[in-house]
Amino acid sequence: MKQASGTGKNATGIGMSPIDSKKLIEYALRALPSAGSEHAMEEVREAFTLDTGVIGSVPPPSSLKGMAKMALDAVKGNKATIFIDKLGERAAFERTGTRLYEAMLAKYDALGSYDGGPTRERLEEIRDEELEHLGIVNEAILALGGDPTVMTPGADIVGVQGIGLVQVLTDPRTTMDQCLSSLLVAELTDNDGWELLANLAEAMGHTEMAQAFREALDAEETHLDDVRRWIVATVGEAASLTSSGSEASPA
Repeated sequence: MKQASGTGKNATGIGMSPIDSKKLIEYALRALPSAGSEHAMEEVREAFTLDTGVIGSVPPPSSLKGMAKMALDAVKGNKATIFIDKLGERAAFERTGTRLYEAMLAKYDALGSYDGGPTRERLEEIRDEELEHLGIVNEAILALGGDPTVMTPGADIVGVQGIGLVQVLTDPRTTMDQCLSSLLVAELTDNDGWELLANLAEAMGHTEMAQAFREALDAEETHLDDVRRWIVATVGEAASLTSSGSEASPA
């Protein structure tokens, strides 16, 4: 199994070059700090935070039906824009989740699996369920008179958050265990996101939506259990390779 934990030509540590490291430490001790202070930097950041706007906005409903539903929620004391934003956020994350498992399938095809690891069939099932969950959220947005193609503030944020996860899985150098670690981050976030959305829908009186969201949450909990089990198996596999004296070549 392809592993990144074997001994290789890693020269990133300062101890790899005692002569140069000594010179670097001496220079650091002689060098004067730049002008300014941490406090001044904090003040600048605070000023930017106060003077700058927010990331995006939730647009008004594009239909009379949507405007009526928003008005009804307002009468009940609910702020529909928050719900729409969270729906957009979940939709964006499910798109990323689908892409993550597509990338994981490619990684599986290249590297194969191991004892206790994922099967291609199970990875395909999870990929398909992520896509189904995107459909559930899109239907909910449409039912509220919204536009599922809108990039809400929450959707923008999780899109940025997901970039790093996608980069790990699509990097040809990464191993199965490294990819599974990124999937674990995604599944932990996804589980909390669905639970929050279900609770919010229930509190706003959207009981049918809340039920659909809880069913999606049940599936996501199973995804999380699978990924956790696969990680335990891959760590055990790597440890057994090392203990037997057989180290894989570094990636």
